[in-house]
Amino acid sequence: MTSVKVQTEQGYRTAINVRQHTVYADELINDGGTDTAPTPMEILLGTAGACIAVTVKAYAQRKGWPLTGVAVELDMERIKREDYPDYTGDAAFVHEIREVIRFEGDLSDEQKDRLHLVAKKCPVHLTLENPVFFVENQAAVTDANL
Repeated sequence: MTSVKVQTEQGYRTAINVRQHTVYADELINDGGTDTAPTPMEILLGTAGACIAVTVKAYAQRKGWPLTGVAVELDMERIKREDYPDYTGDAAFVHEIREVIRFEGDLSDEQKDRLHLVAKKCPVHLTLENPVFFVENQAAVTDANL
């Protein structure tokens, strides 16, 4: 997988470099940012939505289904473990991502049902649903290396 490099700029504005592309993140003004770009959490949700849309579209194309467009709306809420009765794990918080997916095109109800199942199998969706571990590689980095 391609490496992603992130560098802070002024304040909380951050450049995210992926191959030849640069995406920016910032924080809201009331959180100390300048609101010149989406927040990292907004980008996370956008990434999940994009993955859902692309996965569903690719599946429908392989099947030859008349899907002409996909619209995904996502929002997220962070909830304390004790306030989320369905959670029995040890994490301090549960992050509930709510999604609305709309399919455009002359699709049958069965096709739409199948596409909703396929949406849950996009790589980002699966990553967010399963344990993720960050492994820190300690490196001697100097300002000259940046």
